[in-house]
Amino acid sequence: MTLSSLSQKSFRLKASHYLWLALFVFVLFLPGRATLPPLDRDEARYMQATSQMVESHNYIDVRFQDKPRYLQPAGIYWLEALAVKATGTLKDKAVWAYRIPSLIAAVGSVLLTVLIGSILFDSYIGLLAGLFLAVSVLLTGEGRMATIDTTLLFFILLAQSSLARSWMARLTSEKLPLSVGIIYWVAIGCGLMLKGPVVLIPTLLPPIILAWVKKDRAWWKHLHPKWGWILSILIVIPWCVAIWIISDGKFFTDAVGTNFLGKVASGQQAHGSPPGLYLGIFLITFWPGSLFTAWALPFIWKERKSESVCFLLCWIIPHWIVFELIATKLPHYVLPTYPAIAILTSAALWNISKTWNGPTSRWGRWLLNIYMVLWVIVGLLLAVGGIIYAHYMTGIWFWAAMIGAFGALLLIGYTVACFVKDNMQRASIVAIGAAIVVYLELFVVLIPGLSSEWLSGKIAQTVQLLKPCENSIVASASYSEPSLVFLVGKETKLINPELTAQFLKANQACGLALVDQRDEKHFTDYLDKEGLVVKQLGRIHGLNYSNGKQLDLGLFKVKE
Repeated sequence: MTLSSLSQKSFRLKASHYLWLALFVFVLFLPGRATLPPLDRDEARYMQATSQMVESHNYIDVRFQDKPRYLQPAGIYWLEALAVKATGTLKDKAVWAYRIPSLIAAVGSVLLTVLIGSILFDSYIGLLAGLFLAVSVLLTGEGRMATIDTTLLFFILLAQSSLARSWMARLTSEKLPLSVGIIYWVAIGCGLMLKGPVVLIPTLLPPIILAWVKKDRAWWKHLHPKWGWILSILIVIPWCVAIWIISDGKFFTDAVGTNFLGKVASGQQAHGSPPGLYLGIFLITFWPGSLFTAWALPFIWKERKSESVCFLLCWIIPHWIVFELIATKLPHYVLPTYPAIAILTSAALWNISKTWNGPTSRWGRWLLNIYMVLWVIVGLLLAVGGIIYAHYMTGIWFWAAMIGAFGALLLIGYTVACFVKDNMQRASIVAIGAAIVVYLELFVVLIPGLSSEWLSGKIAQTVQLLKPCENSIVASASYSEPSLVFLVGKETKLINPELTAQFLKANQACGLALVDQRDEKHFTDYLDKEGLVVKQLGRIHGLNYSNGKQLDLGLFKVKE
């Protein structure tokens, strides 16, 4: 059985299979959604901007505190606002509600990966690819956060499913229903409302490259490009007109000129890196599937001219090159390529013919063995690192997590044993099981155990307990994380020690100041000049995990 014959469907997933898979992925991504605190810094900004949108009923002009947030269109804020309003959790500051869109999108992305794999190859390949994506480190993290990227991935995959159907229909002269084209252009329109023109890279570049490589554009007609693009425009144009009027055009100069083009030219927010970063971190971000992708590379190259592999390569390579060349680099920028990588990897693993059993050259096996050692090290760090960190933070050894880590290490060891014996299908399934055990250990045991140690949460609890007035406002001189604004209140001031002292002078009855011990002298020196005396209401100790600094914060108010 050759790769070209894998498209002959020996097994097709039914609707009931997809429902069971959806339930499995839902349960897999559910732990940690409520116990994981607002992650600084982007997630907390999304949450706070959404909270303000719901409170103000202004669903056009997105803001964080009093500043416009002109980074991308309002689509993700609408979805999160819908989730918050539907659950009635606005006043509770329940972080899980803001993460509902990413949960649904993660489940949908896995299902669409299975579907695309089934269209291009076989349902077995699609199912294994979906599992690889579901347990990848990158989607495991992104899928639990109230950010934009998992939701964007869902709509990209929705568009890719239509592309895949159109591409494969050229081999059978199948006439596709109108809905295939409608889904493609609607998905692009939704993607534009989420992250602007970025969505065009993974959705429009592949068909352009495919047409160039295969010298065939006839298949494109299945997607009705003559009028389909109008659907995409109709989705985005009403909001674009509204924000143009409200912001007097500033949204487009900031979002396109400053944010989008700025990221291309220079590394923003200290995220600049040279080309090659994504290749370097792939071992971690696609773990545990990364080992099998490395094993499959020669096979993928061998089959590069086959229709299905060519489609996936034209999906992966242009996107990857574009984001390797862009100066600003964040791991999730290449997330849209991971489903395609998962499908290619699964196709190699499920190659039932005996024409491929991995690299055969000495140097190929040598490199693969080095990669396997690095893969094992990543697994060890994932399984054990959280336990060590939790002990460092709390002084407690979490025995349930240690049992889970022991089980994960056994599975990792068994994966290596299967891998060495060239039993790749079994090795891949065991590796997926090891990843599931690791994530259960992290999100069921360790993160709930650490929930009381998150600094912003401790500050919010202390302020709620000790604030002198119902409407007290906190000025923070030493801790400026957006999660503090989300948990303590929109009016929270993130300023320097001198401005914090000035704030207390102007708000002597109800004002509160949050100052680290390293900034206290500067803070009190200014107060002394003004003849003001403060009293300490309490102290909060903790780690700012955004920058790794230990903080010893005092909560102050003016002494009456």
